[in-house]
Amino acid sequence: MTDDQLALCPRFHRAVELIGRRWAGAILQLLTNGRLRYAALKATIPDISDRMLSERLRELEAEGVVRRIVTPETPVRVEYELTKKGRELGAALEAIGRWAEEWIEPAGARARGRKRRSA
Repeated sequence: MTDDQLALCPRFHRAVELIGRRWAGAILQLLTNGRLRYAALKATIPDISDRMLSERLRELEAEGVVRRIVTPETPVRVEYELTKKGRELGAALEAIGRWAEEWIEPAGARARGRKRRSA
């Protein structure tokens, strides 16, 4: 292999860093089902703090992957949805999900005595 073939693609690296940040994948997976309110995201993602959820949503919004929708009601309603750019991640997230079903143990599975799949 040449050095060019071994070089890390900066776009790939940035994309993996974005969707691989803690909780980002969970947020994206939930939003693939449609628009959700902040409270619904918070209630559905176990152990995420308000600060972390807000931070991740802001990062995904800044990248143009998530759109924040504010409805001026009383009280104000804030919802989040995937943009076209975010929806384009659907196939990649589905592929990761299939891989995870095959190769990743559920949390605590080892403690219950499940054996890991071998290659």
